[in-house]
Amino acid sequence: MAVAHKTVISFGLVAIPVALYTATQDNDIHFNQLHKEDNERIRYKKVCAHCGKELTNADIVKGYEYDKDHYVIVTDEEIEKIKTEKEKSVQILHFAQLNQISPVYYEKTYQAIPEPGGEKAFELLRQALMSEQKIAIGKTVLGTKDTLMAIIPREDGMLVSTMHYQDDIKELQKNYAKPQVDEQELNMAKMLINAMATPFDPSKYSDEYQVKLRQLIESKISGREMISPKSEPKSGIVNLMDALKASIEQAKNQTERKQA
Repeated sequence: MAVAHKTVISFGLVAIPVALYTATQDNDIHFNQLHKEDNERIRYKKVCAHCGKELTNADIVKGYEYDKDHYVIVTDEEIEKIKTEKEKSVQILHFAQLNQISPVYYEKTYQAIPEPGGEKAFELLRQALMSEQKIAIGKTVLGTKDTLMAIIPREDGMLVSTMHYQDDIKELQKNYAKPQVDEQELNMAKMLINAMATPFDPSKYSDEYQVKLRQLIESKISGREMISPKSEPKSGIVNLMDALKASIEQAKNQTERKQA
């Protein structure tokens, strides 16, 4: 697996060299865009608006428009040159409880692996964070952006997640009128939650729709007709309390079948 980024995690006077590896991958089926008349691929070309010449990546530079149609050119070398050593490393700013942070702030997750010589300090930080049930909040410069990061301890290592700034998060503007909830209904809802409660096991979940999509593609390749699944009958229950009772009974039956 290729290294996504190499950096140093710094807290206090301790410096831990680490390599970051992407922790997720794209398993989705992707479609190409084709010309409807002859099924040929649609190609997107980078063309100069002035001379009409088709360009390669080697022909393209970064430009900032400081006035209408006036640009200043900035190279990758110049961008890298203004970074200090501090900005090249992940500086831990403080520590926080994991449940204090809303999931909306997390962006992309990486697996952090210590580089040679950093294993002891890495493990020390991991164990200390696990023991105190804390995560570390840090900052570093990635590309051209001062990036906020969360360093999250796990039993088998540590994860580093880039984070959004508060300015990046939209205010929750959609409100709703909160009706009065009956205590008996609330207790029934709690019973349903407890009846369906099981430890989270990611291996039990899969993208079932992608499986059906793949079956559709394979059936079209082989010339077979794809049969649409039958629609599930509606329950007909309209009363909230009745729906909760039926759901609890269904959950209990499913649990008993799994244990049988």
